[in-house]
Amino acid sequence: MDAPLSLWLAALGLIVGMLAVDLFAHRRAHVIGVREAAAWSAVWVVIGVGFGAWVWWAYGAELGQQYYAGYLIEKSLAVDNVFVWAVILTFFAVPREYQHRVLFLGVLGALVLRGLFIAGGAALIESFGWVLYLFAAFLLFTGWRMLRQRDQHIDPQQSRTLRLFRRYVPMTDAYHGQRFLIRRDGVLLATPLLAVLVLVEVTDVVFAVDSIPAIFAVTDEPFLVFTANAFAVLGLRAMYFLLADLIHRFVYLKAGLALVLMWVGVKMLLKIDVYYIPTTVSLAVIATILGVSIAASLRATRGQGRRAVQTPAAAPFRIASEDEVAGLEPLRRRRRDPAGAAR
Repeated sequence: MDAPLSLWLAALGLIVGMLAVDLFAHRRAHVIGVREAAAWSAVWVVIGVGFGAWVWWAYGAELGQQYYAGYLIEKSLAVDNVFVWAVILTFFAVPREYQHRVLFLGVLGALVLRGLFIAGGAALIESFGWVLYLFAAFLLFTGWRMLRQRDQHIDPQQSRTLRLFRRYVPMTDAYHGQRFLIRRDGVLLATPLLAVLVLVEVTDVVFAVDSIPAIFAVTDEPFLVFTANAFAVLGLRAMYFLLADLIHRFVYLKAGLALVLMWVGVKMLLKIDVYYIPTTVSLAVIATILGVSIAASLRATRGQGRRAVQTPAAAPFRIASEDEVAGLEPLRRRRRDPAGAAR
């Protein structure tokens, strides 16, 4: 597939346009309900699947199937990402009306990071073919580790990132609306919302390290790798508000994701020197593993309704009062001329 520059620019324009629509639709802080999240999730899925249909029509069945295989891998790994976000936002007791801004910037950061990772991965594969062995070994190890640790969950309180942030960044003890930074008594301070955003971005890096080698196992076309990633990631925010209260029901999903990573690792190893597994077979195996793990999860937890992630007994941060917010100093200090008059 020789994607011309015009096609790259068109895809990027579509992605930026979708981000702009999402930002405009949620420009005001409000609690996003299940119905709204379901509607937006459906929109993102339709757009992602529709783009794959266009690839199939324009470039043939093989590349269309490669896109769908990559999209399915990235979408399934995104669900695990959503669950990690839920734990982080719950630990920090982030008010629901402020969560969208953090997640929007998290998605934006994920797109940029994955774009850089994809460019780097494609350059490595083109220059050093043996790096595929490293990718395959990494996928097998990651899948095995995920399978062993499937019942373990992230503990934000033990996060090295959080400890470093608190050590080096002056931070207030209260949320001040959707602000990430405030100025108080002439001192610039981070709000807890900025700490949450930093943790979200760090988790994006971790998931990108897992997911980029996985998608290169099903397609070596950089355009398909990028677009499958982008369209899968764009729906993360809506997926969070749809699925965050259902974490307890996906009990076998992590095991399914582990098997998918191990499968694509084996596929990559065989692809190098032994045998190329047809994309149709690979897509069917991935879909079957994920379908069985989700169906088994829902069956094992049938009868259980939505349930919010358990919050800490005492919220680590408070919400600033209206007087505190009204008394904040401007972030940018006004310059003064030599005579001392403000400009």
